[in-house]
Amino acid sequence: MPVLDAIHWGPASKAAPRQLVILCHGLGADAYDLIDIAPTWGHTLPDALFASVNAPDEHPAGFGRQWWDVGDRRPALMELGARNAAKHLDAFIDAELARLDLPPYAYALMGFSQGAMTVLFTGLRRKTAPKAILAFSGALIAPESLEADIANRAPVLLAHGEADGQVPVSRSRDAEAVLKRLDVPVETAYSPGLGHGIDDHGIAMAALTLQKAFA
Repeated sequence: MPVLDAIHWGPASKAAPRQLVILCHGLGADAYDLIDIAPTWGHTLPDALFASVNAPDEHPAGFGRQWWDVGDRRPALMELGARNAAKHLDAFIDAELARLDLPPYAYALMGFSQGAMTVLFTGLRRKTAPKAILAFSGALIAPESLEADIANRAPVLLAHGEADGQVPVSRSRDAEAVLKRLDVPVETAYSPGLGHGIDDHGIAMAALTLQKAFA
């Protein structure tokens, strides 16, 4: 399985990286979609390298990438897709940490939309927990299997627009309930009037989460 490719930003300090923050884009986008967030969070984590990853598959529309195909959204197929995506993301995380000579715990995961689904699915099933999982406008895929699969209880931030017409905010509220039941630390940033996107409130909350996680 080839290792995913990514574009990088940082560290802002110009020093050798001490942390790794991996950004996972949404359906039909690519690595360039999220990298502009890195300089903002770089003020919080000046020694972090930000890696924005290209998802493994081409989107059928002919542009952008996808973590798995969503033409058929039956739960079993969504879980199968998420498990396959997790294999790719796991390999990338391990390869990047090794390349940077960082310890296995010196990373955090962030994703938007399908990328948020991917980091939630992957991050909580990794033997070595990420410092934080930041999930914007996402959902918890296969919540019924998480209790058996969960390997860590990394802190999670769920950020979602209450006017999201693509991935309803109820998906994050449902994820919040499941994670709390499993004793996963959860914070939320629900934004009234925000559609399927990321706003300044979510970005600021994520900066605080990263700051606490790596303190």
